[in-house]
Amino acid sequence: MEVPPRPQPPTLLLPLDRPMMPDLLHDHTQLDDLFSPEDDDFFVGSDESSDLLDCNSSVLNMSICSQDSFIELKEQSDEVQRKSEEEKSQEIQAQRQNLALQELLESERNYLRMLQLSSGFIRENLLKIQPPLVNVDCLFEHLPEVVSVTSRLLDSVDQDQLQPRDPNFLQNFCNAFLSLSSDMEMAYKEYLSNYNQVTTWEVNCKQKEALWDQVVKVLKSSAPELKASSLSFFLVMPVQRIARYPLLLQTILKHTDPSHPAYALLEKTAHTSVNINCRINEYKRIREFREVANKYKKTETLSIKDMINRLNTHSIFKKTARLSQQIKHETGIVPKLVDEEFDALEGFFYLLEKCILELLENVETYLSHLQAFLSYKTEEFDLYMDAQREAVCYKEITTALRQWILPTFEKRLRALIHKPLCALRDLLVGPRNLIRKRLDKLLDYELIEAKSNLSYEEQAAANTYKTMNTLLLTELPRFNTVSLQLIWRLLGTFSCLHRDLASDMTQLFQTFATQLPHSGMSSSAFWDWAEAAVMEGMRKLQDLCQTVEEALSAPVSMPVHPCWALRYHQLCQKHPQERIFEATCGVVGSRDLDLSLIKGELVAVVSERDSKGDRRRWLVDAGGKRGYAPASKLRQYQAPPAEGPPPPSPQPNRADTKLEGRHLSKSLDRRPSPLSLSPLSPSASPSSPVIPVKPRAPPLSPAMPIFQVVAAYPFTARGHREVSLGAGEPVRVLEPHDKKGNPEWSLVQTQGGQSGYVPSNYLTTVPQMSYLRPYP
Repeated sequence: MEVPPRPQPPTLLLPLDRPMMPDLLHDHTQLDDLFSPEDDDFFVGSDESSDLLDCNSSVLNMSICSQDSFIELKEQSDEVQRKSEEEKSQEIQAQRQNLALQELLESERNYLRMLQLSSGFIRENLLKIQPPLVNVDCLFEHLPEVVSVTSRLLDSVDQDQLQPRDPNFLQNFCNAFLSLSSDMEMAYKEYLSNYNQVTTWEVNCKQKEALWDQVVKVLKSSAPELKASSLSFFLVMPVQRIARYPLLLQTILKHTDPSHPAYALLEKTAHTSVNINCRINEYKRIREFREVANKYKKTETLSIKDMINRLNTHSIFKKTARLSQQIKHETGIVPKLVDEEFDALEGFFYLLEKCILELLENVETYLSHLQAFLSYKTEEFDLYMDAQREAVCYKEITTALRQWILPTFEKRLRALIHKPLCALRDLLVGPRNLIRKRLDKLLDYELIEAKSNLSYEEQAAANTYKTMNTLLLTELPRFNTVSLQLIWRLLGTFSCLHRDLASDMTQLFQTFATQLPHSGMSSSAFWDWAEAAVMEGMRKLQDLCQTVEEALSAPVSMPVHPCWALRYHQLCQKHPQERIFEATCGVVGSRDLDLSLIKGELVAVVSERDSKGDRRRWLVDAGGKRGYAPASKLRQYQAPPAEGPPPPSPQPNRADTKLEGRHLSKSLDRRPSPLSLSPLSPSASPSSPVIPVKPRAPPLSPAMPIFQVVAAYPFTARGHREVSLGAGEPVRVLEPHDKKGNPEWSLVQTQGGQSGYVPSNYLTTVPQMSYLRPYP
């Protein structure tokens, strides 16, 4: 529509200024003033003036009409232009939506084709490789589920045979995606959580070049157009696809008009895809945490041999690096990585662990004391006090306590307190091991943190530390909170158990309270009587303890042992009786002039100090031999008052004593040779001495003792120049020591004339009896 041209003013009229026209059009007052008939200058009263006025009015009316029509035409053109732009934008948006839908379908079909190729042709060819590859089936274990859910999604979309331009296509796709969302989540989360096996398998397989070349050959022959050089090129596609669904759906949603009938359903589908990815990531994270926790929370008890077998170059290098890093931290050479949040959690965990262990120890001690109390069943003893009401009531009360109340209390205490504490103590092992292993992994992480390019092992170590640190920061606060709540509840349960115990005991005692003689007393009088009765019982107990202590501490007069009778008689002839002491234990002389004494041996104290004035060493007389002995191992001998001196005997009997000293001391004078030795356990046989090949027996002493030397135990010769003896076989002692002066061996001669060495502790002396075979 064309706008008509503006009419031109007549030549005789003077047109108004253009800037004044708008003002005049809008301000009618000025316009009336301008053409006022009272203006004498304007109206000159001639015909020409009237013609001029008529022409001017017609021109003004035509200008106003043309201005209004121009505004209306301009508004119509703007509206038409706006509608055309909206239609154009809608058309562009529809084209973009169509392209996004086509991209989604085409990529989904290509993705399904690659999955089928991987699970079919590639898997079969990898299984045919010789020598066979390890764990190939594990790589494709969860792939069939992904193929199944993808094919079902495409079948649902293609079932209605709709094109992406069709308005119902988007609604059908969203319905199919939502119906398969749960199956899709189950299939993809198992595949993604086990995808790390693919990387590990490739790293191990690349170490064997021949096998890896065969794998690459299979991959290139399967899809030559792709030029794939690793198996992860195919197996990583599900990992990428599940993360691409939210992007594609968000793109389609962006180019969909909100007035579209499937807009709300598409928005729900986009949110569902995002939630599926979040849940899969959470499942994978929890599974990684569980694997790390199961790996490092175990406590292994290894022997030294197992530890040595585990040592290799890698472990030694790793432990050395950790130790050097720890030393650098302690010396301040390298700053330590500080995590205040974790340090606070760790400190609270160790404090909580200490409280749990102490509480468990106290409960176990409490239960042991309760069990010991229940083991003493005093009510089972007949004290012949049935006539007294107090004793009968006490017996019935204790019977009820031990058979009903206390066993029930113990059972509840074990079930409600002890068993949960034991379970909580066992749960502390896992976090404690994880905290300790985190320190080791932290040292490894600090060594590789500054590196720009990390190897596969270094990247795995860094990921392990990050996973373990995140696991502890996430789970340790929950563990501390739950453990603390459990401890408070256990303490409350412990208090409730004792409240129930007190209630049961109160009910029991109230049953017998009326039968006791003091039930009618007032409360103050009863407690005064109870205090007085307790104090009286305590006084009697103290008197009894003092009497027993005095009886035990009084010196006991022991009769002189027959083996020391002669020694005692000799010492009494030379020294006063109050100077006679006995050895409380075996004494081994370790210095010059020290004596070796056996337990119970009698000596006489000559001086209560040594030559240097030391009062800890006394000079004693051992019946002809003098030397020093420690004062702490001597005590005064208390002889019975009616005992007389024994008859003289040149050889004292030591059959009931034990020779505890192993080394004879050097002394001023030589002690007589001990021909009779106490029979000790044959299991403690001394080592065989060095003996000459043909020793000659010395001549027999003319003064033989009146005692017969016999073998106390049977002895079998095991070394050179030893002689075998039977139990009770008489022998003649030629030398009470060996060639080196060792008194543990004695040179003897049997009745058959055979000479040799036997252990001295296998010999003993007995009087000459008629039933013993005399030595010729």
